[in-house]
Amino acid sequence: MTAPSSPEAPWPVRTVARKIADWIGRLGEVWVEGQVAQLSRRGGAATVFLTLRDRAADLSVPVTCHRDVAERPGLELTEGARVIVRARPDYYVARGSFSLRATEIRAVGLGELLARIERIRRLLAAEGLFDAARKRPLPFAPAVVGVITGRDSAAERDVLVTARRRWPAIRFAMVNCAVQGPQAAQNVIDGLRRLDADPTVEVIVIARGGGSVEDLLPFSDEGLVRAVAATRTPVVTAVGHETDTTLVDHVADVRAATPTDAAHRVVPEIGEQRRLVDGLRSRARHVLTGRLEQQERWLESMRSRPVLASPDRLLHGREEDVVSLRNRARRTLVHRVEGAERDLEHARARVTALSPAATLERGYAVLQKDDGALVRDPAEVTPDERLRVRVAGGRLTVRVEGGTDDGTDEDGQR
Repeated sequence: MTAPSSPEAPWPVRTVARKIADWIGRLGEVWVEGQVAQLSRRGGAATVFLTLRDRAADLSVPVTCHRDVAERPGLELTEGARVIVRARPDYYVARGSFSLRATEIRAVGLGELLARIERIRRLLAAEGLFDAARKRPLPFAPAVVGVITGRDSAAERDVLVTARRRWPAIRFAMVNCAVQGPQAAQNVIDGLRRLDADPTVEVIVIARGGGSVEDLLPFSDEGLVRAVAATRTPVVTAVGHETDTTLVDHVADVRAATPTDAAHRVVPEIGEQRRLVDGLRSRARHVLTGRLEQQERWLESMRSRPVLASPDRLLHGREEDVVSLRNRARRTLVHRVEGAERDLEHARARVTALSPAATLERGYAVLQKDDGALVRDPAEVTPDERLRVRVAGGRLTVRVEGGTDDGTDEDGQR
């Protein structure tokens, strides 16, 4: 038993290679499905060399077999054929290469092909590639349509002629490639990526005429299905006849029954659009005319109302009210003024009766000193003092003579 490897005791290359060969040799025989990519029969040699390719993973492995295995009756082994191989894995230590040694090769029949397609369909469906939520709407009237189809094929003519008849201004970005055979799927993938990278292309049509199940196999290729799912541009498939269904039909945004149907779905029909526009224009004109007539009737009904038909009638009715209110206001104002005048006369009479002038008119006088002080008592004046006397008729100046009077009259009364 070989001791475990370590930095101090590493294994030599031959030991590692021998252990890999021993581990691979213990796998025993396995069944492998793939596509023959290369086939080499070297003269009369007993060994046949071929390369078995897995297109979905884009990898391959070399296979060797005895000539009797590759040329057994009923087996047509050609490049591009799909086969099932029973082989034993082998690791060649001297070269460090891996290969398969086949002991039996079977051509994949229609049943096996359909079963394989169904397995791929379930796998992709489980990943959600066929979900309706992923479907994108097609543009209404695309300016540029990308078309992937065979050169000078009936499918190409159906798409181009029908689309141009429906919408003469349409332009195409064409990719002509193989749509049948071992290279068809990769050719379509390359064209799909080129059109998807073109910013002017608004929708892509993949079209092919009818054929057998084997002829349509490239359009059920897992790599092509994943490439369609990865595009950012909407994709329309028109592969085969209406009854034909391939895996790209499930992942496409729209599946057309035929190439002609694809053209109908991608571009609108100019005559139909004109009729639609004319119908909408007629409908708009009808609606607008009806609205105008309705507004005219409303305006006419407003104009026929008395207040608008004869506006001065309302003014005439209000004229009498204005005159009545004006007379009433005049009477009220005159009454108020006359009442105020009477009140003023009464107040004037009272003021006159109570004023000092009225007392002077009765013969009384008012004595004032030079400084304006009133004399109320004889004791307040001195002999020879000058006083001012105010009587009803005016003012006088007098001088006090002798002593003061005691204030009594001839009758001895004060």
